[in-house]
Amino acid sequence: MSTNLDINVKHLTRVEGHGNIVVNMKDGTLEKAQLEIVEAPRYFEAMLKGRSFHEAAIITSRICGICSLGHQMTSLKATEQALGLDVSEQTVLLRRLLVHGATLQSNILHAYFLAAPDFLKVGSVFPLVGSHPEVVVRALRMKRLANDIGDVVSGRAVHPITPVPGGFTSVPSARQLEEIKRRLIEDMVPDFEATVETLKSLAAAIPQFERETEYISLRSDDRYALYDGDICSSDTGRVDDGEYRKMTNEFVVPHSTSKHCKANRTSYFAGALARWNNNHDKLCDLALGAAEELGLQPGCTNPYMNTIAQVVEAAECVTDSLAIIDQLLGDGLKDELPNQEPTRYGRGVGATEVPRGILYHEYEYDRAGRIVKANCIIPTGQNLGNIDDDMKKLVPEIVDEGKDAITLKLEMLVRAYDPCISCSVHMLDVEFRD
Repeated sequence: MSTNLDINVKHLTRVEGHGNIVVNMKDGTLEKAQLEIVEAPRYFEAMLKGRSFHEAAIITSRICGICSLGHQMTSLKATEQALGLDVSEQTVLLRRLLVHGATLQSNILHAYFLAAPDFLKVGSVFPLVGSHPEVVVRALRMKRLANDIGDVVSGRAVHPITPVPGGFTSVPSARQLEEIKRRLIEDMVPDFEATVETLKSLAAAIPQFERETEYISLRSDDRYALYDGDICSSDTGRVDDGEYRKMTNEFVVPHSTSKHCKANRTSYFAGALARWNNNHDKLCDLALGAAEELGLQPGCTNPYMNTIAQVVEAAECVTDSLAIIDQLLGDGLKDELPNQEPTRYGRGVGATEVPRGILYHEYEYDRAGRIVKANCIIPTGQNLGNIDDDMKKLVPEIVDEGKDAITLKLEMLVRAYDPCISCSVHMLDVEFRD
């Protein structure tokens, strides 16, 4: 058994942004095991000060090119709550459809292109183009259809343009929705079933590791919560989204340009595995069948299974998208003017599930409809403390496996969380000292 260990993975690959894995063990004592976030800080909250409510969602969608839709939805909800802007049932349905499309494309991207190479012991997806071309083509086809939902409903898949406070500037046609429905049935469902079989064949490569932690996500009485719901902790239960600070407390750590978060323990888990643990009883039969096939059980405490949870909830996104389209077509699409006449000015909070976990936006508006202050709490920032705590438990358990094997498992652990590091760096500068 090795009692001395020095690992420094600089700029971990197959994640968004820049982070380093640093582990030091000396004479059998673990001195350091952490994910250092070294990306330059960004100041989106400051950019929002003084901006009109018409601009907030457009600005915050630029926080991320992957989760731009999630930031926009969350921003719109915060603004509408602050200004008392009611929205129609059609608006909510279209937004839920958009969230499904964004979740589906990101989960597929992660499972196939970021996580699967680890299971097959290759450095990237590119070797798989030659060895498994049909799988890569399937992944691209699924991702394309998910992106097309964004194109059809919101004008474009990245940085949407038609969702605005109070509604939409334009809505898709019935013909466009019917075509999306056809492709979901004829292409996406069979491709999803094939995805389950592919992941099932790779499941043995998922490391066996367990650590109890707190799981925080949205929770709804009506459905698998992605667009809206109460904030739910596996430790303490549910609170209204306006009380989000009871469920997350940000603090600065010296090894990160992103703040860390905690609630009832030293850290908590946000993301697909948290959503699964808190909401599995709301999933459709297709998703539950996939979970059974892939060995995902309620109360799962293996963080590596987050990738499997992403695949499982993709089935819910497909199934509920079909139900939403049927409802929209059955009700008839209406050209509605967005409700942009404020009935009050004050504080509003939006909470939405984006692929990497629960996202919070909080704004305070003055009577001119301009932002006085803003706060955005990003899922990756919420997960960083949990990643560190996982590492601290994992390394002593696998220290006899050798440096290369330990390094791979640490990289796989971080990638399992599917971090979006550039989203998370919202703070002042940090000085790093040896």
